[in-house]
Amino acid sequence: MRQPGIRKREDIQMGKIILTGDRPTGRLHIGHYVGSLKRRVELQNSGEFDEIYIMIADAQALTDNADNPEKVRQNIIEVALDYLACGLDPEKSVLFIQSQVPELCEMAFYYMDLVTVSRLQRNPTVKSEIQMRNFETSLPVGFFTYPISQAADITAFKATTVPVGEDQAPMIEQTKEIVHKFNAVYGETLVEPTILLPDNEACLRLPGTDGKAKMSKSLGNCIYLSDSEEDVKKKIMSMFTDPNHLRMEDPGQVEGNPVFIYLDACCRDEHFEKYLPEYKNLGELKAHYARGGLGDVKVKRFLNSVLQEILGPIRERRKEISKDIPAVYRILEEGSRKARKKAAETLAAMKRAMKINYFEDKELIADQAERFRSRMD
Repeated sequence: MRQPGIRKREDIQMGKIILTGDRPTGRLHIGHYVGSLKRRVELQNSGEFDEIYIMIADAQALTDNADNPEKVRQNIIEVALDYLACGLDPEKSVLFIQSQVPELCEMAFYYMDLVTVSRLQRNPTVKSEIQMRNFETSLPVGFFTYPISQAADITAFKATTVPVGEDQAPMIEQTKEIVHKFNAVYGETLVEPTILLPDNEACLRLPGTDGKAKMSKSLGNCIYLSDSEEDVKKKIMSMFTDPNHLRMEDPGQVEGNPVFIYLDACCRDEHFEKYLPEYKNLGELKAHYARGGLGDVKVKRFLNSVLQEILGPIRERRKEISKDIPAVYRILEEGSRKARKKAAETLAAMKRAMKINYFEDKELIADQAERFRSRMD
């Protein structure tokens, strides 16, 4: 009879691989751009990574939109257009749709056996999302278990690096736990991921234009990447600032002020030379606002100039790309095919480790045949 083999870590195919993505619940906004999209494009063009997978997580979006699948379906193309307009290149990154890679569901099913209900209940991201959606009394099972689904997404592509926002850190920790448990039980098979947070602290999470803690499509406080020039300006000029800064001469509060948080995330010294030459940098602008004598309108106009410079090219590229929507779907179809091939390889390795690859395990079949022959002798 054969002895079960334990794979060593060096036997696992290693490389620098990225997996990240977004739920298609609406157009992407400036928070997505400064928090992840801009960095993804930089990483894609850095040449440091062997493979980059960018996922449109429609299956995950359905966990809390099951009664409105059309919303998810329509928004897939919106997200894809935003990706391409921001500079994600299908020649360098694999852009794919989650539901078109069914291997991810099978992997998640096996991972469910390695995670307890109490552990999921302790996940801070899950707890906050449940509270935000008022799911306390009617929590969909799929939504509750989406940390497990996310672990499947990450491990399927042997991702070594997962660029996400700070709020997703508990999800990456849960993935690491699943990797450790699987490898401990079945042998070294899965790769442990590392989180990559934005390098600019202001980019970790932009507040909404209304001053709410989170920019959210459901709250209607977003500046979308595809917003017109007029809409962007209108939203900026109506932004929440320091409620106690009633007159220009009043000292203003910079800390926690959404306008300055956006400037922290988006502006550079050269923007001052272009649009506000009386200041050398953001530090000088903040100091003036804090001591008084600087009005909110002037600061908002500067922010508008900065954001228009960022969003203008994205908006124009999006318009151009949207002239050939079938070509965008072809990109997603080809990316999904490539993603499925990679996920299938990982799933096959998992099934071999779990000893459930019955029909390809010739040694098992031979052993069982010998065992039953021995019984008859």
